[in-house]
Amino acid sequence: MLLIACPWCGPRDEAEFHYGPPAHHDHPADPALLSDEEWGRYLFFHDNTRGPRAERCCHSAGCRRWFHTVRDTAHHEILAVHRIGEPKPETA
Repeated sequence: MLLIACPWCGPRDEAEFHYGPPAHHDHPADPALLSDEEWGRYLFFHDNTRGPRAERCCHSAGCRRWFHTVRDTAHHEILAVHRIGEPKPETA
């Protein structure tokens, strides 16, 4: 079991959360100008690196708020959590 510390609700079981897209990721300036292939690449193809990865996370079975996590994909642990709009932690 992995505990994720929601910035509003405190530590909760990972089953209460849903992962979103990478955090601190640049979005297309005008998505309407992208071809279907370019839009598909943006939405679905991301680097799958080992080690710390900044991601968006939603406490979907709790407060339903989005926030950022830094998750170590090699060791399956959460290294840091912060609210969207706060500076990203040094571990990211």
